Formats: sequence, structure tokens, C-alpha cells
Amino acid sequence: MDGMLHIMEWHNGEKEYSPFSDNEMARRQTELREWMGRNDVDATLLTSYHCINYYSGWLYCYFGRKYGMVVDHDTATTISAGIDGGQPWRRSFGNNVTYTDWRRDNFYRAVRELTRRAKRIGIEFDHVSIEYRERLAEALPGVEFVDVGQPSMWMRTIKSAEEIALIREGARICDVGGWAVAKAVATGVPEHEVAIAGTNAMIREIAKSFPFVELMDTWTWFQSGINTDGAHNPVTNRKIQSGDILSLNTFPMIFGYYTALERTLFCEHVDAASLDIWEKNVKVHERALELIRPGARCMDIAAELNAMYRDWDLLKYRSFGYGHSFGVLSHYYGREAGVELREDVETELKPGMVVSMEPMVMIPEGRPGAGGYREHDILVIGEDGVENITGFPFGPEHNVIGA
Repeated sequence: MDGMLHIMEWHNGEKEYSPFSDNEMARRQTELREWMGRNDVDATLLTSYHCINYYSGWLYCYFGRKYGMVVDHDTATTISAGIDGGQPWRRSFGNNVTYTDWRRDNFYRAVRELTRRAKRIGIEFDHVSIEYRERLAEALPGVEFVDVGQPSMWMRTIKSAEEIALIREGARICDVGGWAVAKAVATGVPEHEVAIAGTNAMIREIAKSFPFVELMDTWTWFQSGINTDGAHNPVTNRKIQSGDILSLNTFPMIFGYYTALERTLFCEHVDAASLDIWEKNVKVHERALELIRPGARCMDIAAELNAMYRDWDLLKYRSFGYGHSFGVLSHYYGREAGVELREDVETELKPGMVVSMEPMVMIPEGRPGAGGYREHDILVIGEDGVENITGFPFGPEHNVIGA
């Protein structure tokens, strides 16, 4: 024995606080096992941030290593790297095993040990690369792989009451960040200083609101002038000028769950051309909030809103879909693509879904009213109606600021 352990249980400490009850986490794993039973799947190997977080409660730090979670019909076990110590065990609902770096194939050795008698294994086709799949096939000879990525996505689109409670808290904290951003705006202040104010306010509010929480990945995109043309443009050190169009975007991350607030603002004053476009985009947003309801189809909502933009000759400036599902996702992981408010998505909105409404048009530089205009609210679909859980106001009467 050379003392070089390859696979071990590194159970350091006790299980830590989660916003989700044991019953909630068991429900998620049970739903996955029921799918496995219907499809003759012996075990599932989850590999993405979003699936591992959803079914275990643990969000891994990738940093070039492999991570996984094996769910069979009796047990659920996360697979983590030695560099993470006991944190994955403390955060996982279920068991955890740790692999070391002493041999290159130790991750695959752990997968093999946890799926010894499995003949059909579910993997995430949309996450596993060709090379990754080849390595799995070498480690698990004779195993047939079945896609679990799409089935899991549909499971995640319907939120439980506990998930909605966490998302509601996230929306509240978005507003906290939004008010901090609005307060920081002034002529001559660089974008990054405004963003820092919003992010710090949200991190502090998250820390205050939960007994024990990992403070990671909360961020703010604050854009000004030409930088507003893209919804995901990074923060720069550009200084705000009087009359600038501004984009407020706050994103608290809480236990892997993302929420968002996005608003169009202007610094000190707004010119007539910009005001006209802003007011039109607000009208689209207001109509969209009326259209989101149980039973509505994503594509039908998009079609009606497109008609509004078309009447104003603004449709050619629309830059992305009207909204998306919320839950376990982030700017670098996760997407419930089946619930996108786009022309090619036939999905019917159902109770338990949580979606955004975020119409945006981008007027190119050099044209009257140049810049990106976007409003964003979060809506919870209920049995008989919809609840808008975003509180920050929108529109010209509220968001000409910094004077």
C-alpha cells in the first residue's frame, strides 16, 4: 500500500443548511427515478452544474476537473475532486465520494464503482462532449447510454412551492440591488463603480437573509451609452454622461438559483427620440405582462408582441426572445430551453412555471434614440392567474435619474 488513495469518502463535518427540505430533495430524486423506471434505465450519471445542483443541492467549482452525480434506484452519490475537501459532502443531499489526482482516470474509476451492474445509463447528451462520451464508453464497456438531459429539463420547468419561495426571495434581492444602482448613478461616475454598489448591496442582503449561505456568483451588469446595445455586455470603466441611456441589470445567485431585474434608465434627461422608443417598448412590456397566463403558448405571445413592434417599424431592431424560464441557471450554466418565449417554441405555460418578460430593441449608433431598451419582470404562473414578483418600477416617469 503506497498511501496514494484513488477514491475515498471525505466526509468532513456535518450536513449544512439548505433552503430546501429533505422532502423536497427526495421529491426531485424520486421523479428522476420514476423516469428511469419507465425507460429501463439502471442508473443516471449527471454531469452539469444545473442537474447536479438541482438533484443534490451542491454547486461544484469546475476549474478543469470532472464532476458527477450517480443516481440509481436506491442511492444518490455526488463525485467530487480532492481539491474540494469536504464541502461537496456537506452540501450534498445523499452520499459523496472524492477522487484524487494521483491517476488521470480516477473520476471514471469512481463512476465505474458506482454503476457496477448498470447496463443502461442516463447521461446528459447536451453536456457531455464527444471526447467525454468516448472516455465514458471506455470506462463502462457494454453500457448503453440514454439521454437524461431533455427529460430532466422538463422536470425542472415546474417549480415546487419551496423553489418559488426561494425565487421570490431572489426577486426581492434584485430590487435591493436595483435601488443601490439607481442611487449610485451620476454624471462622471464610471460603470464599474455603479455595478459594485449593486453587487455589494445584494451580497450583503443575501448574507443577512439566510442562516448559512455560500456567497458566490452574484453580479451586476450596468451599461451606459453604446454599451447598452447588448443585454450581456460586460461592465466597463466608461463614465456616465448627462443624457446617457443606461441599462440596470442585477443578478443575485442563491443556492444555484438565478433571478434578475433589468431596467432602462436615463441620466438626468431623455431626448424626444429616445423617449418615443422607450415608451413604445414599455407598451410592449405592459401588453406582454397581460398575455402571460396559464394555458398561453410561448409562440403565440411572441407573435402578438412582434405585431406591435412591426406596426412601429421596430421589429428589425429586436435582438432576442421575449423571456425564459427561471430556476437553477446562471450566465455560465443551465438553461430550460423548452420554456423560451420565442416564435419557434410551442410550449404551453403551466402552473408552477416561472418566466421572465423582457422585450428589448436596439437602435444602432447614429440613429435617433440610439441604444438598447429593455425591461424585465419575473412572473409566477399559478392555477388561475399570474403573479409578478418584481417590484422595481419601470418607465420614463420613474427612471430618469441622477439629477
